[in-house]
Amino acid sequence: MVVGYRQPSGERRANLRVATIQGEHPKMAERSGRPNPVALALIGLGALLLVAALLIPTYTLGRLEKIPLDLETTTVSTGEGRVLDAASLTTGTGPAFTENVPLISQRFLTVEEPSNGDVVTLQAGSTLRRTDRQGDSGLLTASVDRVTVDRHTSMPVEDPVGTIQVVADQPAEEVPHTGLQYKFPFNVEQTSYPFFDLLARESFPLDFVEETEINGLPVYHFRQEIGPVDLAQAVPSVTANSLELPAAAWGLEGDAPVRMDRFYSNVREIWVEPRSGTIVRGQEQPYQYYARDAATPDVDVLRATIAFDENTVERHVQIASDAKNLISLVGRTVPIIAAILGVLSLIGGIFLLLRSGRTPKEEAPQAAAATEGYGFGRSGYEDETVAGRHGYGSNAEYESGDFDYTRSDDQPSTADYSDDLTEEIPRTRLRGDQQD
Repeated sequence: MVVGYRQPSGERRANLRVATIQGEHPKMAERSGRPNPVALALIGLGALLLVAALLIPTYTLGRLEKIPLDLETTTVSTGEGRVLDAASLTTGTGPAFTENVPLISQRFLTVEEPSNGDVVTLQAGSTLRRTDRQGDSGLLTASVDRVTVDRHTSMPVEDPVGTIQVVADQPAEEVPHTGLQYKFPFNVEQTSYPFFDLLARESFPLDFVEETEINGLPVYHFRQEIGPVDLAQAVPSVTANSLELPAAAWGLEGDAPVRMDRFYSNVREIWVEPRSGTIVRGQEQPYQYYARDAATPDVDVLRATIAFDENTVERHVQIASDAKNLISLVGRTVPIIAAILGVLSLIGGIFLLLRSGRTPKEEAPQAAAATEGYGFGRSGYEDETVAGRHGYGSNAEYESGDFDYTRSDDQPSTADYSDDLTEEIPRTRLRGDQQD
């Protein structure tokens, strides 16, 4: 068997010849038209990050700016005030009061049905007690409030209608709620909001006062003034809101019966974290009294000042801070980082793509300089090589491996060994020859 070769195709020879003339390796010429996969990956990643930077504030932030469906909080307020001893009205000796009575107000807020992706039903059980007495004798007021609100704006919806229960053995009454109560909307503005008062059963303006801080947390301070409101007209179902007693029972002269209505006024102050709408601190100055005329109080029922205790304030500061930080992270920090990384990825990808797309003419001088001294001419591979002289085809074919090492006996060899310089290797005497 004699080793032969397979002639490359015409197209193959043409490509090799062009590569040789331009001064680059044939395999480099074949790869020059292929885009850099790393560059394409970086460009795609950059585009994806830029799209994410635009969509995150629009879609993800909208999901965060909603009242959570697992909301459950307890608010404790303390204070002191002047309290009427209700039993004294029946003694006939006149009303009796206690000054500087220690008071505590507790409110437990939970989520009830119906609640879904758009609305949430909040139920708040509230009590006001005097802590110097035990059991029912210390209970001054109690109520259960139920309202369904929009999860984003915190404003009540029309259906279902809210309810209020103030008498334990009577069912709750339907009462339309028309303002904010337990939470403000996200992104609170420095303006007035309607705020619903549970006792008066209507909303009154809650006005912006100032921007301040509580425990290092920036908050908005709001103030609301209510009344006086005639509770006999606001809540006629409660008999204690309008009483007819002998004049002496009211501390008045004479024995003729005198009817008085119960009036209510309040000064409410609220501090709100504006980004999350969380109420951080609250204070009220409720004033209830019996009178024949709203402008002239006759008998005080309750006059006090109560405010969130320190534990409640600290807990609400933490809740507000966590909500604010999460919203800022998703709505601002993450989009900015995504945008920066996206721009850097695009720049890197375009740079690599431009480098991989350089034309052969641009790379020819570098290729020619790099191959000088290694058997390559400036115009390509040398035509006369050892492989060429011995019939194995051109050097380019030899390097690319595009030839056949086998051929049949009927294919005569074209190799010319006449100028093959072979040096005879001297024979080495083996051990067996030495013995001969």
